[in-house]
Amino acid sequence: MESGIRRCTGARVIAGLLAAAGLQASAATEARHILVLYSNARLLPANLDIYHGLRDTIPATGDRPVVLLDEYLDMPRFGGDAYDHVIESYLREKYTSHPPEVLVAVGREALVFLLSHRDDLFPHSPVVHVGVPTSYLGSTPPLPADVVGVPVEYEFSRTIDQALRWHPRARRLALVTGAAAPDREWEAQLRNEATRFKDRVAAEFLSGLPTGDLLERLTQLGDDAVVFTTGYFQDGRGRSFVPRDSAAAMAAVSAAPVYAPFSTYLEAGVVGGYVPSFEAMGRQAGHAVNQILAGVSPASLRLPEIARATLTVDWRQVRRWGIDESAIPGDAVVLFKPPSLLEAYRYQVLIAVAVLLLQAALIAGILVEHRRRRQAEVSDRAHRFQLAHASRLTMAGELTASIAHEINQPLGAILANADAADLILESGADRRDELRAILADIRRDDLRASEVIRRLRMMLAKREAERRPLDMNEAITEVESMVRAEAQRRQVKIEIRPATTAVGTVGDRFEILQVLINLVLNAMDAVADLPEDRRMVMASVEKGANGIAIKVRDRGPGIAPEHLPRLFDSFFSTKSEGMGLVLAIARTLVEAHGGRIWAENGPTGGAVFHVELPAAREMGMQQRGQA
Repeated sequence: MESGIRRCTGARVIAGLLAAAGLQASAATEARHILVLYSNARLLPANLDIYHGLRDTIPATGDRPVVLLDEYLDMPRFGGDAYDHVIESYLREKYTSHPPEVLVAVGREALVFLLSHRDDLFPHSPVVHVGVPTSYLGSTPPLPADVVGVPVEYEFSRTIDQALRWHPRARRLALVTGAAAPDREWEAQLRNEATRFKDRVAAEFLSGLPTGDLLERLTQLGDDAVVFTTGYFQDGRGRSFVPRDSAAAMAAVSAAPVYAPFSTYLEAGVVGGYVPSFEAMGRQAGHAVNQILAGVSPASLRLPEIARATLTVDWRQVRRWGIDESAIPGDAVVLFKPPSLLEAYRYQVLIAVAVLLLQAALIAGILVEHRRRRQAEVSDRAHRFQLAHASRLTMAGELTASIAHEINQPLGAILANADAADLILESGADRRDELRAILADIRRDDLRASEVIRRLRMMLAKREAERRPLDMNEAITEVESMVRAEAQRRQVKIEIRPATTAVGTVGDRFEILQVLINLVLNAMDAVADLPEDRRMVMASVEKGANGIAIKVRDRGPGIAPEHLPRLFDSFFSTKSEGMGLVLAIARTLVEAHGGRIWAENGPTGGAVFHVELPAAREMGMQQRGQA
């Protein structure tokens, strides 16, 4: 700065000599002075970031180089009217011979000072403010036309909300501030905003405590807590701090994650938050200064309405506190994350991809993959067909005794009727009416046995699935007839409740019957070891909001909660002799019909299996859409 002053003084001397000789020196060689007044101490990290932003934006060289002159109010350590008077006298004496063309006020205190003393110091110098909160600007009269800047809003609530999203188990919110005047202002704002979270967490203010006591409190927090802090300039014992250093001390010992609203804290161990960049603020102010120096009126500058806050996090703290990486928004800034392969070797990867594209390997790979996918789909359909058929064979094995009973009953009746007819014929009596009745009974029983065998053959036959209209009331009634004998053998009471109105779907009759019979048999297995009065299974059909709702209930012991998510997985079974395929196949068949199947425990005990199928019209529209 002193060398700059000497250069300016020398230039004026030379200009005076040249003027005396009848020559004029160009004023373009004189430096232009910008006075930057910071509210706080020189080494405050926010001030350093703003300093770098200004230095990177305002040119220091050129026809008329720009000289940045830095001054610091060093608040809140110093203040009061007497202090302001000293600073005013100091600045007036120091810059009388080199008045600044533009003033830059960094922070609210610096802006307040310049607004109060500019007329006595530099009445014709416009002011560009940096880092002044919107809360202050909104509570004061409008600024003079030549006082401009980009205000900032520190988004406490938005940061706290994001922290609670990443830590859903949190029930406590510790809010830490200090004892200095700026600290108490932050506390007042936090107390106002904390009410927004009263239904989610209990807020606890740790304000103005001695640092030792505060750190001890933070070490005692559990995993149900989140900490938010603005840092502090002064603790409860009157010790002064750089706020970032106080935040670093908290983050180092806290048993809960620490969040903060300032970008300078991100290297101090906090997780992060919605923070504006102080360096970006400095660049915005620097652009405004450049335009004013170029002759643009301050009132005509087009400046952003507010300094933008960006969600910024420290990757090391994300890993430390177990935050799900997928929960971090895509537009968030993640610091200190090790580079990926693409980030580390970007150009090499791009070259490799270009070579592959030139060789057309990607196109060939897509064609091969398409063919494999078609083959896999065909193979999957074939396997599903084979598994469904094998399941039907297994189901027939379980129903062997019932099928035999269903066939033996009509066969026994036929034999008894044949014996009766033989006795009538041997008697020689003319009893033709009785013989006709016996023949009718034989014919009826024969058709009954034939129907049982026909249904069994249709169920066991290998054939492609057919999509036809199906009355679900008829289907559930048919299920009852097929499992009735097995239920009697096991001494299980079966209750069937058809829908009160006609309900139909479109699908393969025997695949749907297979699903329902397996669910009923599964329910019968669940009550097999219970007392006879509890061996009950109920199957019902009703018209639901999303189609046809089928429920199969039992009064068994229910399903263990840890088994529910895996119940329909292949090869998972809770039975000692089960293969774990029946329910998996049932799910495959139901989903192939455009439906869904799930299980849950009933409110009064037992298990409830739900099957939801599209209604006939809904299913038809779905098939036309697929076609």
